[in-house]
Amino acid sequence: MTNEIDRHLGKRLRQRRRMLGQTQQQIAEAVGVRFQQIQKYECGANRISAARLWLLAKALGAPVGSFFEGMGDDVEAGSEDEGETERRARVA
Repeated sequence: MTNEIDRHLGKRLRQRRRMLGQTQQQIAEAVGVRFQQIQKYECGANRISAARLWLLAKALGAPVGSFFEGMGDDVEAGSEDEGETERRARVA
């Protein structure tokens, strides 16, 4: 399930990585995952655990809180994107 928070964190991860001129492969090696996992984090397809977020922040030299900057209080933590809602309806 993808939601607004996952997408926001992924966007901030991508911004920071690019700002530093790092590749997905370099960040992946720093935190012990494959570059495909970083791709999934960056597009919001996979949720970033608290432990992994801490490792990513450390690898990128950023405070963990910086990944949440710019996220409004009106963000719905559990909201699904439209595609996910449609997929669930077809399965049911």
